[in-house]
Amino acid sequence: MLTLTLHSAQVHGFFSVPVDHMNALNVFARHFRRSSLADTVVVSPDLGNAKPASHLARMLKLPVAAGSKQRLSDDRVIIDAIVGDVEDRNVIVLDDEIANAGTIVELLQKLRERRVRRIVVACTHGLLTGKAIERLRAQPDIAGIVTTIRCRFRRRNGCPT
Repeated sequence: MLTLTLHSAQVHGFFSVPVDHMNALNVFARHFRRSSLADTVVVSPDLGNAKPASHLARMLKLPVAAGSKQRLSDDRVIIDAIVGDVEDRNVIVLDDEIANAGTIVELLQKLRERRVRRIVVACTHGLLTGKAIERLRAQPDIAGIVTTIRCRFRRRNGCPT
């Protein structure tokens, strides 16, 4: 069985068949190498995703930073600090999944406080459920969103078509 960016790598141990856990970091690196990466830093929204963000940063020869996130509920988070130097830099935000976009919107607020310049968001699983697309469109400083998988279910399932 092939899996792509499990939310927790330990999950593959629950399968009774052989599992190959893949990620999209090489795809993202190839994509971002086509752009100018001067004064850019890779940012993870939380410390749980800092390892893949660090790996992407090494592949791109960039520094890395991470948000210090607390989850209050399924749709409410607080990011109380950014660990790392992001001030006056371009940012690639790397997350594993964007569902309702609450974490990304909260992270963008903290990044604005640190006066970042250009922001590009990248995620493997772009579920974009509920009002996620509207929430992201309302963020004027997102220069682009790069994703490998996008929800293709009918609107009745809560996903955009």
